[in-house]
Amino acid sequence: MLPVGSIVNALAIVGGSLIGCWLQSRFPDRIRTIVFQGLGLCVLLIGIQMALKVENILIVIFAVLLGGITGELLRLDTLFARLGDRFKRLIKSDNAKFTDGLITASLIYCIGAMAIVGSLEEGITGNATVLFTKAILDGFASVALAATYGSGVLFSFIPVLVYQGAMTIGASFFQQYFSPMMISQVTACGGLLGIGINLLELTEIRLANLLPALAYVVVFTALFG
Repeated sequence: MLPVGSIVNALAIVGGSLIGCWLQSRFPDRIRTIVFQGLGLCVLLIGIQMALKVENILIVIFAVLLGGITGELLRLDTLFARLGDRFKRLIKSDNAKFTDGLITASLIYCIGAMAIVGSLEEGITGNATVLFTKAILDGFASVALAATYGSGVLFSFIPVLVYQGAMTIGASFFQQYFSPMMISQVTACGGLLGIGINLLELTEIRLANLLPALAYVVVFTALFG
């Protein structure tokens, strides 16, 4: 099954990033700050809405805790940073914020209700409406992110395409395992991992190290849900 929604999403990120890179020197700091704050508040709200879909809170709690421990032991944040730096050298970019932009944008676009639910919905029903809506939002977000971080944001389309596309294709093959409860639990866990707090600079959460929680919540829900 061709993941049309993810392809459109990736193209929107590329388009928004190109506009953001062009505006980079023309974007006043005060405008950039308020855009980030607005984006952070919106992402925080979406995360709360996602988290409230939880059906078994204990499973999500254990998934987040074990996922965080696993991520810290594997040093996923360091691994992602090294991969970003390696890609930066590969394309010979001299942008000092390249890796930060790539990782920040990838986390914003990949950890969220619309990424998870939209990809699963397209895989199960063939309806890509959620991902088309997400593409519009991500396109606008890319303008602000690329104006701040530069070209690294543009290349975040790669993890988005791989991550969402894999979920869509996987869901089409294993749709019998994606019960309403499973989708609710994964959505709630993704909501707790929202990057809104980091965007608002309230504190720095190593979100990359919490990513294994999404795998744990699937396993725990299948076993005990």
